[in-house]
Amino acid sequence: MTGVILMSDPRVAAVPVADSGERLVDVRRESELLVDGRRHDSAGDFAKVRRGVLDRLLRAEASLPQGFRLLFVEGYRPPALQRRYFEDYAARLCAAHPEWSAEQLRSAASRYVSPPELAPHSAGAAVDLTLADADGHELDLGTRMNATPEESSGACYTQAGNISEEARRHRDLLGAALSTAGLVNYPTEWWHWSYGDRYWAMATGAECALHGPTEPEP
Repeated sequence: MTGVILMSDPRVAAVPVADSGERLVDVRRESELLVDGRRHDSAGDFAKVRRGVLDRLLRAEASLPQGFRLLFVEGYRPPALQRRYFEDYAARLCAAHPEWSAEQLRSAASRYVSPPELAPHSAGAAVDLTLADADGHELDLGTRMNATPEESSGACYTQAGNISEEARRHRDLLGAALSTAGLVNYPTEWWHWSYGDRYWAMATGAECALHGPTEPEP
């Protein structure tokens, strides 16, 4: 999709990081957000984000019309796990496109999985989430969460045209709440939003990122 700046773009890597030192918090303990268990891990990392991210998610949820709620799916992702996700997806693309150069593979892979050294999830700055109704039932946003560009024919792109009118309304509602609260979307993934990472800084014109990759806390 033309005009989309991918995570592998040199402009993203060029953003300096002045880490705030803000701690990771568990949204299950420090909020009443709905938390889905599909990405659950034994350490509970999936439910953690930086404090400033959680504050903005709560602000976003409070702005939603009655009958709608945020459904939190995944936040922090340790760098080692992010590296495995990226390498596995790049390997699948390489098998399908053996003629591609290393640069082409990296760029294509970054549509779906962020390069490990830049990943907003590994900074605790990103969240994958969707909308639910008042009873906690997940709503239709056009594709399953984490659908690849290949399997969804590009419908995973936030502004994709090949989704239903209902799904478009839900995406627009989600986007309005999150962007007003200060988060930015990664445009190849309607479910991915972040605050304080390098992509956020590049998108908003901030001088530096507030959060860089961090290792899991003991």
